[in-house]
Amino acid sequence: MRHTFACTLRWSDMDAFGHVNNVVFLRYLEEARIDFMFRLARKADSGAFTGGSVVARHEIDYLRPLVHRHEPVTVETWVTKVGAASATLAYEIKDDATVFVRASTVVVPYDLERERPRRLSSEEKSFLEEYFDDSAGPAAPGLR
Repeated sequence: MRHTFACTLRWSDMDAFGHVNNVVFLRYLEEARIDFMFRLARKADSGAFTGGSVVARHEIDYLRPLVHRHEPVTVETWVTKVGAASATLAYEIKDDATVFVRASTVVVPYDLERERPRRLSSEEKSFLEEYFDDSAGPAAPGLR
């Protein structure tokens, strides 16, 4: 199962060359990840990820340029790895005809009070495992 998020493009997302700036794609991933981990996960378990989380790593492959348009793009998110204290999320930013970006993010749950990483709760692991799919291999070439 994959989480889908409709991401609206903004005129300010464009760079001088008329396409979405590379850094903006990370914002699109962030918006989808927040919707996935905070809205959707908390709907499944009200305590999920309430302590916080931090990004430990991003890897992104830009496959095609994306130019401004009024239709949103789809950001698909799924889980490729669940560990004791981290999870790897994979993404595709696409429309019906084109995949623009493939990426992955390693997320670490974080204890804000103690200011240190923590282990995933059993509820968080259960939620993440519902979206586990490694059948497509790594989200981007070179991602392991």
